[in-house]
Amino acid sequence: MSIRHLIAVSVQPDPTSVYALSSGRLGAITAALVGLIGVIVGGRALARARRIGTGNGRNGAIVALVAGLIGLVVGGLVMATSDGGIGTGNGLAGAIVAAAVGLIAVAVGGLALARSRRTS
Repeated sequence: MSIRHLIAVSVQPDPTSVYALSSGRLGAITAALVGLIGVIVGGRALARARRIGTGNGRNGAIVALVAGLIGLVVGGLVMATSDGGIGTGNGLAGAIVAAAVGLIAVAVGGLALARSRRTS
């Protein structure tokens, strides 16, 4: 065994248990759920954006934008503070999913907001 192999192995963080809920995993799950709520609310607001009068989806579009931004920022924060790669239990894969879902929520919320302004 070479000295490089020993150094490379000792620098890697210890993987957490499969069933353990680390702070990175918890943050990534929370961000993904907030982003998913944003996508659902944004989709419902987009469906209501075509109506004229009350219930035109403006409030839902704003909620979707805010939820998407929260999911995007928290997912990015977990990605930036993750010590290891994917599979080490630090929530990196969940953070990537959370950032993607948050970005989708922002896009759907922005589209719903633009359509609700056009029909008002």
